Amino acid sequence: MAAFIRANTVATTASIVPEITLQLATEVTPLWHLTEERLKGGDLPPPFWAFAWPGGQGLARYILDNPGVVRNKRVMDFAAGGGIAAIAAAKAGASLAMADDIDQLAQTSVFINAALNHVDVSIERVMDMGKPFTGADIILLGDGCYQQAMSITIMRWLKLCAGKGVRVLIADPGRAYQPKEGITEIMRYEVPTSRDLEDRESRTVVVGELTSVV
Repeated sequence: MAAFIRANTVATTASIVPEITLQLATEVTPLWHLTEERLKGGDLPPPFWAFAWPGGQGLARYILDNPGVVRNKRVMDFAAGGGIAAIAAAKAGASLAMADDIDQLAQTSVFINAALNHVDVSIERVMDMGKPFTGADIILLGDGCYQQAMSITIMRWLKLCAGKGVRVLIADPGRAYQPKEGITEIMRYEVPTSRDLEDRESRTVVVGELTSVV
């Protein structure tokens, strides 16, 4: 998997987070098709890990600009993709930076990207979303509410975590199923995007904190 990632991506930086180097795809469609063909039968999702999505960039930017938020904290980057938010947390002084993603290629991508940035990020899988995860002081979710059923499940779980005292930070670039209530805005960023991935030239990313557990 590591060889596949390195062969089909380039080491570069995201648009608003130049401090972090990531292995990213330069073309969308070829990698999408290649993932399906080369890894057929592995039941792997599309290569979301190969792109620096606006929500993840917003979280990373906020953390790097406000390192006190994560310093000496245990931080989980949930649905991490390539792990940009987890890497930002590690760079900002988190005592433990973790990444969770169901995709095995994403998990491998996190390790590769962490090494590129000379930080340690561990893979910590949340296996039961019916229970709160208390192994982190802060949980980060970037760009995670683009599908209805998944969004409902994730938000229900995040509220369970918040109810146990875990701080939850969410970065949303205007996805259809992002809840509008119970989240207090902290910061917003204008993030340039690719027309290959989005329907516009940029997206406004709102970084907020989950304040309602009801």
